[in-house]
Amino acid sequence: MTAVELRKNVEKALEEIRPFLQSDGGDISLISIDNESSVKVKLEGACVGCSVNQMTLKSGVEMTIKKYAPQIQEVINVS
Repeated sequence: MTAVELRKNVEKALEEIRPFLQSDGGDISLISIDNESSVKVKLEGACVGCSVNQMTLKSGVEMTIKKYAPQIQEVINVS
C-alpha cells in the first residue's frame, strides 16, 4: 500500500467514526501518519475534555483505522 493509499484509508476510517463524535459535540482531525505504522489525530470540541476520550480513541478510532489500514499499530491523540 502506498503512502497515498494509506492516507486515503485512514481518512475513510475517520469519516466512518466522525458522525459518532459529532453527535456528542466533538470531532477528529488527522495530524500525521508516521512510518506507516503510527497515526496522530487531534480530538476536538467536546472530545477534548471528555473523560472517556482515551477509551473512544482505543476502542473506536484505533479499531476503525485498523480495519481500513491493518498495518497501523497505534493511534495517538495530540492536543
